[in-house]
Amino acid sequence: MMKASVKWIGGSAFVGEGGSGHAIVMDGPADHGGRNIGMRPMEMLLLGVGGCSSVDVIGILQKARQDINDCVVHIEAERADAVPSVFTKIHLRFVVTGSQLKESHVKRAVELSAEKYCSASIMLGKAGVEISHSYEIAER
Repeated sequence: MMKASVKWIGGSAFVGEGGSGHAIVMDGPADHGGRNIGMRPMEMLLLGVGGCSSVDVIGILQKARQDINDCVVHIEAERADAVPSVFTKIHLRFVVTGSQLKESHVKRAVELSAEKYCSASIMLGKAGVEISHSYEIAER
């Protein structure tokens, strides 16, 4: 079982702490009573999806003995206009850098993360969010 806590620290600001003991500040914009001192909660959801999927992609490529030295995932999302303003679309674009990376391995790593391993994106997909992935390979 995973555990976490979120403590209100005033205005629209909160400190979230995970079971690992690491903490992060979340806040809202000024027009919602915030002071803009931390990340928005919905941004954190996107970072969670990107982080979860990146762990998969890197792990799969390392097991395939690909010579990777960088991986960045750029995430774009659209939200519904009505309340609740849920995510309707999320696109993850991976930029994988390395030496003589095989495109088939990178493609397969992204597909496996999307279809089998990334709990965060699979969960959101089951909730109706349209999630797409793409990749590019950069030679170091």
